[in-house]
Amino acid sequence: MFDFVRQHNKIMQFLLVLLIFPSFVLFGIDGYNRFREKGAAVAVVDGQEISQSQWDNAQRVETQQLRQSMPNLDPKWLDSPEVKYEILERLVRDQLLTRAAEKLNLNVSDQKLASELQKNPTIASLKKPDGSLDIERYKQLLASQGMTPESFEQRMRADLAMQQVITGIARGSFVPTSLDSLANLSLNQEREIQVQIFRAEDFLQDIKPTEDELKNYYESHSSDFKSIEQADVQYLVLDLASVERGISVSEADLKTYYDQNNAKLAGQEERRASHILITVGKDATADVRSKAREHAQNLLQQLRKSPQLFAEIAKKESQDPVSASKGGDLDFFTKGAMVKPFEDAVFAMQKGQISELVESDFGYHIIKLTDIKALHSPSFTEMRSSLEAQVRRQMAQKKFAEEAELFTNLVYEQADSLKPAADKFKLELRTANAVTPTSNSAELGPLKNPKLLSELFSEDAIQKKHNTQAIEISPNTLASARVIKYSPARVLTLEEVKDKVKNAFVKERALAIAKSTAIKNQSVWSEHSDSAHLSANTIVSRVDTHKLDPLVVEAALRAPAQKLPVWTGVDLGAQGYAVIRVNRVIPPSGTNGDGVVGSKQSVSPESERSSKAYSAAENLAYYNFLKSTYKVKINEASPSGLKMQK
Repeated sequence: MFDFVRQHNKIMQFLLVLLIFPSFVLFGIDGYNRFREKGAAVAVVDGQEISQSQWDNAQRVETQQLRQSMPNLDPKWLDSPEVKYEILERLVRDQLLTRAAEKLNLNVSDQKLASELQKNPTIASLKKPDGSLDIERYKQLLASQGMTPESFEQRMRADLAMQQVITGIARGSFVPTSLDSLANLSLNQEREIQVQIFRAEDFLQDIKPTEDELKNYYESHSSDFKSIEQADVQYLVLDLASVERGISVSEADLKTYYDQNNAKLAGQEERRASHILITVGKDATADVRSKAREHAQNLLQQLRKSPQLFAEIAKKESQDPVSASKGGDLDFFTKGAMVKPFEDAVFAMQKGQISELVESDFGYHIIKLTDIKALHSPSFTEMRSSLEAQVRRQMAQKKFAEEAELFTNLVYEQADSLKPAADKFKLELRTANAVTPTSNSAELGPLKNPKLLSELFSEDAIQKKHNTQAIEISPNTLASARVIKYSPARVLTLEEVKDKVKNAFVKERALAIAKSTAIKNQSVWSEHSDSAHLSANTIVSRVDTHKLDPLVVEAALRAPAQKLPVWTGVDLGAQGYAVIRVNRVIPPSGTNGDGVVGSKQSVSPESERSSKAYSAAENLAYYNFLKSTYKVKINEASPSGLKMQK
């Protein structure tokens, strides 16, 4: 089983995505489904096509996300065929699990949806101090990603339903004892080995390519030397700040606003109180309630005689665990902070006064009003600067809503130029050169937006040089762009990439020499061990690789060991080739000499690992069953080395 896991690491990565479901990351979650342009079908799931444009857009969205979260990520890796194909596999997976959930009638209740929302850390960060969700911030965050609460929650329901399709298999799987024992033996067996690695880099200096060799290599690998499509671009941004700059506020408007909002500006009166609480449960019997009231009444009588003892009595008698240690002090609070009977009493009292008994859901209170913070109504002069900012922002928000519609219409109606819109709204017409479909430079600002880039590199924008539609790239921010000069992707000439061609040729030739030399030496050394040049003895296992390449360790552990020493080799890809000699096999502890695992008293970590691997294999089998049942077809060829099956 562990050999299976080792050989199919791509599959295991894929299953990790399936089994450890994402916590509904907000950013981009709906991005793959926003564009439905027609194009060649790259895959078909249960009769539903996934178009080339959907795949392209998914690549842009995911590339954008990865670059934002990992700025130092190698761009070449993001553009690799393997990464692009894995994105296509995820699109297929989502479509397949969605169809399966629909056919199996797997629904998600409102309670389950609410529970998942509460678990989401991004949404949790939007909570107010009282624990309720800040709806406006929630809407703004989703709007910045082109979503509404309804569309986001609908997507969450779909994801939860997809999760139900696959997790049932994981929860119901178990490992047979015989298979568990075999897996543990495979995992924990140790072998003493020696290694010699023939690295490509050790042969680089020996390669001296001729001009004809470079030319032939270039011609046979021309697709490796392509430039990415790019464009020189003009763009406009209409945002709240640009609208606000054009707004002036008169003195009369400020004074009117001040007069209308003076009560709000003054804030709320605050009162400070202390209390003694004798608790009584809501379901208490009449007898219990009577005794509690009698006790509270006795304390009140003591306080009437000696009001200065309030704090002392509170510390001894109050059953409020928070305030009792502070002499009953509750600090300052405003209306709405306390239960109504308590609040009504406090805001009807005079400073220094002790109340009669006040009954609430918590029991009986004796309250002392200790301080009052009176309302302070700031003057117009004190508030003028902040008032001006508030009024200007409110006016700008209203005007932005009006201008946004005009801006959207103008860039569409006068599609051949952005200058009319720039002149009308007094906006700066900006330019950017060498913009690509996956641009992420901070200098490009709004042009980093995946939706705007998708529009910019559409057929209409490229061939007709039309303005893009106005795209909301963030709350209260619209942008439109147009292509000024377009450079399609092309195969670069040999002269342009000669150094790259030479480097690629030399590396490929050096790698071939390294591998052939290694295989030749392995053959000679297996017959004449004394001539071998190997490393010192090292004991390795699947648990402890001693920092050797996992491929080396796996090859050593898979080598037949009936007759020792045994020679084997393994191709290390671009790194070269390793020749290995296995000298000794060391059975794991807890087994007899034949490698039979003894009895177990409890579940070991190794058993847990085998259980997880077995569960993953069962899920893979079920996933392949779904692909067969719903007739999944991927029309794109799988890159070399990617093990996912079509």
